[in-house]
Amino acid sequence: MKDCNLLQRLRREDSGIILRTMHAIRVLLDSTLDYAGLFPPASLDMRSTIRSYSAALSSKDRWMLARLIIPVTLFPEFVEHGDAYLPRVGEPGGVEPWVLSVLVAPAADRQIVTDLERIENFNLRMEDREFSQVYGRAVIDTIETKATTPSEIDRALEYVPDEIFAYFELPVDSDPRGMIATMASLDAGAKIRTGGVTAAAHPEPAQVARFLKACRMAEVPFKATAGLHHPMRHLAKDVGCKQFGFLNVFIAGVLLWEHEDMSEQEIESLLVEERADVFDVSPTGIAWKERSIRHDRIAVARERFAHSFGSCSFDEPIAELRTLGLLTTPTEIAS
Repeated sequence: MKDCNLLQRLRREDSGIILRTMHAIRVLLDSTLDYAGLFPPASLDMRSTIRSYSAALSSKDRWMLARLIIPVTLFPEFVEHGDAYLPRVGEPGGVEPWVLSVLVAPAADRQIVTDLERIENFNLRMEDREFSQVYGRAVIDTIETKATTPSEIDRALEYVPDEIFAYFELPVDSDPRGMIATMASLDAGAKIRTGGVTAAAHPEPAQVARFLKACRMAEVPFKATAGLHHPMRHLAKDVGCKQFGFLNVFIAGVLLWEHEDMSEQEIESLLVEERADVFDVSPTGIAWKERSIRHDRIAVARERFAHSFGSCSFDEPIAELRTLGLLTTPTEIAS
């Protein structure tokens, strides 16, 4: 299972000291946002996406940023436009390469084998000084694909190398428990699409709650994507429906990890909360109604269960967290 940046640091350093100096909101959201600027509604071109991701990595709020998401079909554009922005790995300062999550063909499509070969070649060329102008400056460690049956998941995982973590996007309009159970004890995660550019693309809260509960029962980690630009559930007038909040989803995720007995109805109630003040967010933990979790346990839940969410915006989520008073000054969330 691929670690978030926070957990990597906790292993390298004194985890007790780090956690004692970090606010619970920082532990909850550290390395959560996978940047998807290429996708709607932002729909940026590759150059603009790379520029935006580079700027976010250089900002004081980079702690919330995780991977850059690109389709496998756009590798040539990434290499073409990335040279001016990718870090100079190996130079003084301990710069690390960009980490990418790549969208590949559906699990049922034989094209996924070719896509995985392209990923392997990409990583190898990035390691080769002779052939790569952007040597060692980016690495793919995650793929995202779609699956509709347990057998598709089993078959696809036969081709995924050990160094690659796979998320399988599952349909939400049918019971996902069988497919999620297939991933139990395997190095794979489940992905849910929580929105889109139309009202019809948004699942019902009960469907998201069912997905989260099934993931928890099977101990399968999850990520979410689409429609999660805002911290709290809200009415999106441009789409014509209510959208989920990433804060709702991740507080639900960590509380569910800590309290396995949470029912689907309870999870659904949390997902539809529209006021941030219903959550008691303190330096040492987070609580909602009778449920609570300490910040050290939040770190465990993030590593093992609630991984990340895709968003085509980085500035908007950060700005709204500040508006809600959950982030005030850089020192408050400093690592």
